[in-house]
Amino acid sequence: SVCVLLIVFVAAASASHDAPQDGTHDPTNVTHKKGFPVLLFNYDHVRTPFEISLWILLALLMKLGFHVIPRVSQVVPESCLLIVVGLLVGGFIKAIGEKAPALDDTLFFLYLLPPIILDAGYFLPVRPFTENVGTILVFAVVGTLWNAFFMGGVMYGVCQLEGGQLASVDLLSCLLFGSIVSAVDPVAVLAVFEEIHINELLHILVFGESLLNDAVTVVLYHLFKEFSAVGTVTVLDGVLAVVCFFVVSLGGLLVGAIYGVLGAFTSRFTSHTRVIEPLFVFLYSYMAYLSAEVFHLSGIMSLIACGVTMRPYVEANVSHKSYTTIKYFLKMWSSVSETLIFIFLGVSTVAGPHAWNWTFVVVTVVLCLVSRVMGVIGLTYVINKFRIVKLTKKDQFIVAYGGLRGAIAYSLGFLLPDHPMKTLFLTAIITVVFFTVFVQGMTIRPLVELLAVKKKKETRRSINEEIHTQFLDHLLTGIEGVCGHYGHHHWKDKLNRFNKTYVKRWLIAGERSMEPQLISFYNKMEMRQAMMMVESGSSAKLPGLISMQNIQPKVESRGRTIPKISKGREEEIRRILRSNLQQTKQRLRSYSRHDLFADPFEDMNENLSEMRFRKQRVEMERRVRLRVNEGRSAEERLFCRVFPISA
Repeated sequence: SVCVLLIVFVAAASASHDAPQDGTHDPTNVTHKKGFPVLLFNYDHVRTPFEISLWILLALLMKLGFHVIPRVSQVVPESCLLIVVGLLVGGFIKAIGEKAPALDDTLFFLYLLPPIILDAGYFLPVRPFTENVGTILVFAVVGTLWNAFFMGGVMYGVCQLEGGQLASVDLLSCLLFGSIVSAVDPVAVLAVFEEIHINELLHILVFGESLLNDAVTVVLYHLFKEFSAVGTVTVLDGVLAVVCFFVVSLGGLLVGAIYGVLGAFTSRFTSHTRVIEPLFVFLYSYMAYLSAEVFHLSGIMSLIACGVTMRPYVEANVSHKSYTTIKYFLKMWSSVSETLIFIFLGVSTVAGPHAWNWTFVVVTVVLCLVSRVMGVIGLTYVINKFRIVKLTKKDQFIVAYGGLRGAIAYSLGFLLPDHPMKTLFLTAIITVVFFTVFVQGMTIRPLVELLAVKKKKETRRSINEEIHTQFLDHLLTGIEGVCGHYGHHHWKDKLNRFNKTYVKRWLIAGERSMEPQLISFYNKMEMRQAMMMVESGSSAKLPGLISMQNIQPKVESRGRTIPKISKGREEEIRRILRSNLQQTKQRLRSYSRHDLFADPFEDMNENLSEMRFRKQRVEMERRVRLRVNEGRSAEERLFCRVFPISA
C-alpha cells in the first residue's frame, strides 16, 4: 500500500510540473495589511529536488519489494518488474491528463549511465578480461558491424517490398536504424546476468562485448546520421569513418588512462585527509567521462580505462574505511541508476508518441535474433581455431541469446533530429527492448538450467592458488622465451616489470610501492576477511577472546629460543633477501631452436661423459666374465659329483 500511495504521489508531483500556480500575489496589488503568515505553501521552491527524491525513493522501494518476495524474483527479472512499475506510473500520469516525463538523452547519458559503467569498470575482473580480450574484440567490432549492415540491408529490402508507408525509407535510414539496434546494452546485460549467476567466461564475453562495442555504435550512429542528412556517400567518407573509429576508441582509452593516473597520483598524498579520498575516485572518473564526451570520444571506454588504471594504486594508498566507502557507494549509485533507467523506460513508453507498423516491428524483432545467432555462430567458428578453451554449442547459444538491448538504443533513437521516421524507429526500438528484456530475460534462467550450463562458483581465492597462478605465469613466460615465441605472457611479464620498477614508485606512497605481489595479495585477502567478519557480526566475539587470552597465564615454551635481532640487522637481512630471492626472473640468455650457438664447455662435457661411459662399460664386462667363470666352475663340480672318474 505504501508503494501504491508513493506511485500516485510521484505521478501527481510530476504531472503538476506544468500546472499554473495561483498562490503568488503581486505585492503592488496589496491594499490592506494582512496578518503575519503562520504557514506558507511554496512548492515551486523545492519542486525539482523534491521530485528527484520521490523518484529515487520509488525506485528503492520497488527494489526492496522485489527482493522481499522471493517467488517473484525467481520467475521475473528485476528489470521486467521495474519497467512494469514505470508503465503504471506513466499510465496514471496520462490518465489524469498530464504529460509524463520522458527519458531524454541528457538525463540518461550524463547522469544515469556513468555510475553503472564506473561500477563495472572499477570492479572489472582484469585477468579473465585480458585473457579473452581477443574474443571480446571480435564480437564487439566485427559482430556489431555484421549486425548493423545485415539488419540495415534486409530492412531496406523489406521496406521496398512492402511499399506504402515504408516505401519512403531509404537505404541510409535503414543502416542508421540498424546501427542503433545492433549493439548489446551493458545495463540490460548486467541486470539479467547477475541474477542467473552464469560462469565467468560467458559473463565476461557478453558483458565485455557490451562495453567495447560502444565505439563502433558511436561511429556508425554519427556516420549514418550525417550521411542520411546529406544523401550521398563517397570512398573518402568510408576511409574517414575507419579513422574515426580508431580515434574514438583509442582516444577514449587514452583520456581514461590519463585521468586514472592523475587519480592514483592524487591518492598518494591523502594520508592526512582520509575523508576526501573517495571523492577523488568519483570526480576523476566522472571528469574522464565528460572529457571524452566533449570531443565525441567513447565515454564508456574512457570510464572503463579510468577505473581499471586507478584501482590497484588507489587501493594501496587509501584507508580501509575509504575502500569500503568507495565499494558500497559505487554499488548503491549504480543500483539506483539502473532502477531509474528501467522505470523511465516504462514511463517513456506510455508517454509516446508511437507509429505502429506490423511489418516493420515484427521484421525488426526477427532480424535481431537471426543476425545475432548467425554472427555468433560464424565468428565462433573462426575464433575456436585460435582458442585453447573452445566455445561449445551451449556457450554459443548463451552468448547469442544473451545479446540484450536496452536504454542506450532508446536514447540514441531519441537523439535523432527531425527525421521523418523517428517515431516509427522509436516504436520499433521499444518493442525490441521489451522483447529482449521480458522474453529473453525471463527465459534465459530456465534455459541455463535445462542445458546444464556451468554456473559461477562463489569461492575465495587462497594464498596457495595465488602462488600456483604466479608460478604458472612465470613458467609460461619462460617457455615462450625458450621457444623464441613472444606471446601475451611475455608482454604481460614486461608490463609487470615496468609497473613494479617505475610506475609503483610514483603512484604508491610509502613502503607498499616495493611490496612483493604475493604479500600485497595477502594484505588484500586479510582485509577482505576482516570486512566479512565485521559484516557477519563475528567481530563481537573478538574482545571476549582477547580478554580470555589476557587472563590466562602465559606458558613459556620449552623449545628453541628465537634470538632477538636489532632493527638495523633485520632491515639488512630483508634487503639481502629482497635483492636475491624476490627476483625470480633474471635476464638470461634466450635459447631458440632456430638460433643455437656453441657452448665453450660443451666439448669438455662430452669428453668427460665419454670417459665415464667407457669406464662403466669395462667394469660391467669384467663383472660379467667373473659371473660366467663362477657358473662354469660350479657346473664342473656338479658333473664330477654325479659322474665320478676313477683314478
